Amino acid sequence: HLTAERLLRVTMTAIQNTPKLLECDRTSLFSAVMTCAQLGLEPDGVLGQAYLIPFGKRVQFVPGYKGLLSLARNSGDVVSISAHEVCANDHFDYAFGLAERLEHKPASDRGDITHFWALARFKDGGYHFDVMTRSEVDAIRDGSPNGRASSSPWKSHYVEMGRKTAIRRIVKYLPLSVQKAMAL
Repeated sequence: HLTAERLLRVTMTAIQNTPKLLECDRTSLFSAVMTCAQLGLEPDGVLGQAYLIPFGKRVQFVPGYKGLLSLARNSGDVVSISAHEVCANDHFDYAFGLAERLEHKPASDRGDITHFWALARFKDGGYHFDVMTRSEVDAIRDGSPNGRASSSPWKSHYVEMGRKTAIRRIVKYLPLSVQKAMAL
């Protein structure tokens, strides 16, 4: 976990980078910082572990996908997590059910993005994956407060945001310690 001194420094940096945090209710700010401490995630916005985001007059703790990956890996049960975009010319085949499978071979001339997928492999040899269509990912983008804004990371880093969205979808099925999962 974070030391109190480190958490204080990182929080002060987050406040300097986002002065609107000081215009928010202090209780919500303290609560968001305490959640970071409980989970051991730094709210610096640089490492992508966690974010303190002002929504109106309240501060919202938002775990970054890198923070969620850290929590899953720290469980000791997750060996690897990966996510990729699928394009129109790629070989892509998947099935859910009792004979689950995921097969993706990127083409050299890939074409437009059609899907995103994320997969987690467990220490016991099991795995969990999910597949999202581009329209599903776009619906999540469009539902976010700044999804279509010109300064949105969706504009400049669409592939990374799509991968992150697929990872967020599988995280709820990954083993996290009970204490950390309860905090989330």
